[in-house]
Amino acid sequence: MRRRHFLAGALAAPASAALLPACSADRRRRSADGTVTLRFQSLAWQQESVAANKQLVGEWNEAHPKIRVEYVQGSWTGVHDQLLTAFEGGDPPDIIHDATDDLADFAYGGSLADLTDLLPRRLREDIPPESWRTATFGDGVFGVPFLQEPRVIMANRALLEAARVRVPTARDPWSWEEFEEAAKRLTRKGTYGVAWPLKEPVSATLNLSLSTGGQVFHRGADDKVTIRFDAADQAVPAVIHRQLGADGTGARATLSMGGSDTLPGFFGGKYAMVPLGFSYRQQIVQQAPEGFEWTVLPAPAGPGGEQRQGVSPQTLSIAQDSPYKEEAARFVDFFLRPRNMVRLALGDWLLPTGTRALADPALRTREHGWATGAALASALRPAPAQAVRGYPEWKDKIATPGLQEYYGGEIGMEELRDRLVKDGNLVLARYQR
Repeated sequence: MRRRHFLAGALAAPASAALLPACSADRRRRSADGTVTLRFQSLAWQQESVAANKQLVGEWNEAHPKIRVEYVQGSWTGVHDQLLTAFEGGDPPDIIHDATDDLADFAYGGSLADLTDLLPRRLREDIPPESWRTATFGDGVFGVPFLQEPRVIMANRALLEAARVRVPTARDPWSWEEFEEAAKRLTRKGTYGVAWPLKEPVSATLNLSLSTGGQVFHRGADDKVTIRFDAADQAVPAVIHRQLGADGTGARATLSMGGSDTLPGFFGGKYAMVPLGFSYRQQIVQQAPEGFEWTVLPAPAGPGGEQRQGVSPQTLSIAQDSPYKEEAARFVDFFLRPRNMVRLALGDWLLPTGTRALADPALRTREHGWATGAALASALRPAPAQAVRGYPEWKDKIATPGLQEYYGGEIGMEELRDRLVKDGNLVLARYQR
């Protein structure tokens, strides 16, 4: 779950700043009095989240004077290349904050420690198996998934009531057909039923397609992955295509927008519904005009009420080159205790993966849609491309332009399928020789 939708003036370090500040080898060694210093690279960027991270580091240091943790402020911008440079230079941080969709190359390349035997039983049992799968590559676990973000629908409550559409709940969601019908009823003069911000269309398309049985990537008995784009994979893209085309219920102008770009139109009544990540609630709370009434709806369900959707949780990993893996694992265990995981989730406006944290009343309130998100947690699954080597190239060179042209009406489904499958399998083959 890469956090790319930043608020203006967010606290993320600029890309030009060194993610990993110069640090002499002496500072990483055990000092004369036996004190160990660990470096923790955090990618927290929102003010509340940064504060929570720093507070937890301070609490650890106060309680563990012989195992000091140095907080290093990082940035999601360019983190992969910056980490790659650190690994190749032999000076990575001991504890690494990242996301599961960025770990594959580092895990398979030997840069991250296998956490299987490092983590305590409490932590292993608190996080569900489906979440652990997101950070499992081959036979090892290379990150602790701790925050996750479902996709939901932000909706204008007044427009929903005026159109007299049924308001879905996590227990009784819309089907994709009902979602299309609701968008039609909400489309009136000056208002589109839905705005799809599709500047980066691949993640949204693949992750929502799990509800209709979509998979796209298929791993064979030889452990090699091939791409298919069958009827189940095509169902959700076809809905979006109809809304932006024949139905006229979707705003075509939002095709080139990021999520934040749609909010002014949402506040102004131009868009009745906007499918967004769960954390966008914070921006709505901060930026919505006084009196604006909104609500959080679950994403539409597939056949039989299937609500699965893919996620790429945020993770904490330990560098293979760290000389203090056991000490780093102790800090990770402390950092992700249930009460601490709740603090991190509230600071980032996300859901925790831990079952005990997720049960906290603060994350079950109806205010700001927390309860809706928490109710969706059991349906979250690893994103389809989680462990696929070559996925970034397929996404950037083939899937992104292909889906943008399809949603824009420039090509049809047959052409889209040919590109994703034929060209895509050529790309993956290069990574699986």
